[in-house]
Amino acid sequence: MKCYVVDAFTKEMFKGNPAAVCVLDSWISDELMQRIAMENNLSETAFTVKEGDAYRLRWFTPGGEIDLCGHATLATAYVLAHFVAPEEQVFRFQTMSGELVVSRDGERLSMDFPAYEIKEIPVTDAMTAVIGARPVAAYMGRDLVCILPAEDDVRQAKPDMEAMKSLDGLLLHITAQGTDYDCVSRSFAPKLNVAEDPVCGSGHCHIVPIWAKALGKDHIKAYQASKRGGELYCKLDGSRVTLAGYACLYSIAELHVGI
Repeated sequence: MKCYVVDAFTKEMFKGNPAAVCVLDSWISDELMQRIAMENNLSETAFTVKEGDAYRLRWFTPGGEIDLCGHATLATAYVLAHFVAPEEQVFRFQTMSGELVVSRDGERLSMDFPAYEIKEIPVTDAMTAVIGARPVAAYMGRDLVCILPAEDDVRQAKPDMEAMKSLDGLLLHITAQGTDYDCVSRSFAPKLNVAEDPVCGSGHCHIVPIWAKALGKDHIKAYQASKRGGELYCKLDGSRVTLAGYACLYSIAELHVGI
């Protein structure tokens, strides 16, 4: 089985968010997919199988399967576009979050994702204790999103990963209005055995609607301020979010998993 590792949301190797991609002829067991994800030890490993005119796509973290992953979808489309079906311009994926469409956008790949339904919730002392700075607002969808007063609060945060597990939400995203970008964010997922996600696409399906409303604009240029860093070119269109970005190949490996 071939396993590709692609750095997503970047033009440069060693930046963005690395995802492993396994393109299968037929499905393997959930247990084996989980074990491969644990062995890869990246934030996500994607598995895809061609089914008719579309691809079935699933994402596994080291801690379990997840319902939506942006960077691993981008990485999967990159692999298909360069190594499997270079003649195709549009890739349709059937997923736990419904159909996701990825299309070529010049050198970038553009993904059409559902926006999460989010609601504003009270800021708590527990959030402040975990983050080390008091949010000015908080929102809940699948994940918890905390708006911080300033960009430097996001960049310099050293959150308490163990205490973070007690907060509601699957992931925690901290975000603030940016100087060179519309927003700057970071994403953490200790509940999935991922401390900090270098660039989180599904997180921006929470973040983009918040900043689109706050800034009164549909197009959002976002920066994920992790150590690796990454750029996302986003657009809010009703209940959908377009996430566009670049990707580059890091490696191609042959997995000896006995199938």
